[in-house]
Amino acid sequence: MTDSVDILTTLKLVYTIYAWVAISLIGWYAYRITKEGPVNIVKPAVFWTYVATLVVLGTGLHFFTYNVLPWVPTDLDRSNIKAEKTFKITYKDHVITLEENPMQVPCGKMVVFDAYSEDLTYGFGIFRQNDTMVTQMQVVPDNGNDLMWEFHKNGTYYIRSTEYSGPKGARMIIEDAVIVTGCQEDDIHSMKQEG
Repeated sequence: MTDSVDILTTLKLVYTIYAWVAISLIGWYAYRITKEGPVNIVKPAVFWTYVATLVVLGTGLHFFTYNVLPWVPTDLDRSNIKAEKTFKITYKDHVITLEENPMQVPCGKMVVFDAYSEDLTYGFGIFRQNDTMVTQMQVVPDNGNDLMWEFHKNGTYYIRSTEYSGPKGARMIIEDAVIVTGCQEDDIHSMKQEG
C-alpha cells in the first residue's frame, strides 16, 4: 500500500510544476502588454487551447491519483468491511480520553477510531514521530465520528486535535497513543528513538 509520505512528496512536485505552468499564463500576458511597439493580440484559439490544457492536466491529476490514496478503497467499500477492533475516544473540555491507552493495533487489520465530542468541534489526527500526518478526521459534537484505517508498518504514533478549538486546543496531544505491531516492515518515520 502506498504511504502518505510518498504521496505527499510526489504531489508536492507535481502541483509545483502545475502551478508554474498556470502562472506562466499570467507572466506571458504581463510580458505581452508591457512590450513596446504594437501588441499582437493572442488568437483566441491559442488562448483557449492553453486553458483547456490546464483544465485537462488539473483534472487528470485527480483521476489518475485518486485510487492510490490509502483511504479511497476503504471509503468506497466501507459498508462491506468489518473492523477487527474499535477504539473509543472522547473529547470534552479540551481533553482527549482514550478507552484504551495505548491503542494496540494489529498490522494489516482494519480498525475503527470512534470519536465523540461532548462540547466543541475538535479533530482526531494520527501523526508519526517526525510530525507528518498519517490520517485525520473532524470530530463534531453530538455526532457519530469514526475513521476506518489499516496500518501496514510497525510504529508508535501520537494523536492530537487537528481542528482549532481555542488556545487550549494546541495542547491536545497524547504521545505514544497508537502502537502498531506484527508487520514485516517498520515505518522509519514512526519508530521511537532509543535513549
